[in-house]
Amino acid sequence: MTELERKQDRAPVPSSWDYAPAPEARDLVQLRDRYGLFIGGKWIEPKETYETIDPSTEEPLAQVGQATPEEIDLAVQAGREAFENGWSTISPAERSKYLFRIARILQERAREFAVLESLNGGKPIRESRDVDLPLAAAHFFYYAGWADKLEYAFPNRKPRPLGVAGQIIPWNFPLLMLAWKIAPALAAGNTVVLKPAETTPLSALHFCDVLRQAELPPGVVNIVTGDGRAGAEIVKHPGVDKIAFTGSTDVGKAIQRELAGTGKRLTLELGGKAANIIFDDAALDQAVEGIVNGIYFNQGHVCCAGSRLLVQESIYEPVVEKLKRRLATLRVGDPLDKNTDVGAINSRQQLDKIAELVAAGEEEGAEIYQPPCRLPEKGYWFVPTVFTNVAQSYRIAQEEIFGPVLSVLTFRTPDEAVEKANNTPYGLSAGVWTEKGSRILAMAQKLRAGVIWANTYNRFDPASPFGGYKESGFGREGGRHGLEPYLEFE
Repeated sequence: MTELERKQDRAPVPSSWDYAPAPEARDLVQLRDRYGLFIGGKWIEPKETYETIDPSTEEPLAQVGQATPEEIDLAVQAGREAFENGWSTISPAERSKYLFRIARILQERAREFAVLESLNGGKPIRESRDVDLPLAAAHFFYYAGWADKLEYAFPNRKPRPLGVAGQIIPWNFPLLMLAWKIAPALAAGNTVVLKPAETTPLSALHFCDVLRQAELPPGVVNIVTGDGRAGAEIVKHPGVDKIAFTGSTDVGKAIQRELAGTGKRLTLELGGKAANIIFDDAALDQAVEGIVNGIYFNQGHVCCAGSRLLVQESIYEPVVEKLKRRLATLRVGDPLDKNTDVGAINSRQQLDKIAELVAAGEEEGAEIYQPPCRLPEKGYWFVPTVFTNVAQSYRIAQEEIFGPVLSVLTFRTPDEAVEKANNTPYGLSAGVWTEKGSRILAMAQKLRAGVIWANTYNRFDPASPFGGYKESGFGREGGRHGLEPYLEFE
């Protein structure tokens, strides 16, 4: 035996691999104590305010304006004035330049915005840094490229902008949803009144400084904050020409009722209860990573989360065993720690909803598995959860939980998989895992879902349209399809 081999033989074998804390710098982003409403390129002092917090600690971050009907009216007027006095008539190439500027500034300030997304939203910094910010900038780059090519996007149709777009976005992807909404609207020549979610307003308010840097003309983008009352005022305002809403199905239905007969254009991106389908010829280790990414990404706060796992019976036991083993390695904790896999639940209200549906699953007879997990004492947290022995009638298999909770069901044949996958009021997304390309194409034709991933999950691209069927809404965001809702044609 050589000397080197003897030394290697004596090397201690670690009993466990523990991650040292790797916190991102909190001071990368400087917050104000109080934020107003961004209307007409200026900050307007609000009449009412409320407090926004860090869900991982429950500590206050800032005071934020609660927009009143008068302030919403002021924002719509600013958008109308900007639309009629320049934005709709400047050359498309000039509009494109502004969008390119915004995209580049987002890239330059990506680390700063990633910290803010995690602070106010609770998501792990790795996801904010590696997913949200790159995609947000990519959407602005993508639509900057289309701004001066609309006649090629829609040949022989003479596209024209609609006017003022009212946009209401959710709390799960604050900056990315802002980009999904604002970029196509501006590229098409519209102006915007945008309301971020009540619990995560800071990314949108911080984005106003990006607009300042980009020297966007006043009134082209107006940001108003507040709860559902502010959103309702935007929806019913007669000066708004188009509404784009991403959020819950119940609110989407209420918006549709409110707009019936008004002639306003509407797109809705609502809830989902996606099926992630694993066939017996799938690469199981790869599929397990896809399952984890599909449901535990962003704490399950994803409208297209793969919250129903359909596993072919012959591989059910090995898949569940591998999945449970993988869950034991997930790290739940500080969203600003680069090692964290699962961050904080966004709000107390959402945490209570998740806990209520998990309790219902146990009462109905499903078997629950939660890995050993030490949760922080402060903040809103939930252990990654898997339910097995789930019947299709159980609430956890029918209702959108919007949290880190997975329901596992089985199937025998592809037809049974399709029947179970489509047995939901939603139709936003689905996943198929198999080595057979023909099976992927056959399943994609039969699944009633707007987006279908094959041997991957939660993969997004600004050039690819996203949207659903049934109670998941209508209209598409992303791609050339994402421009059409913001245009009218001669």
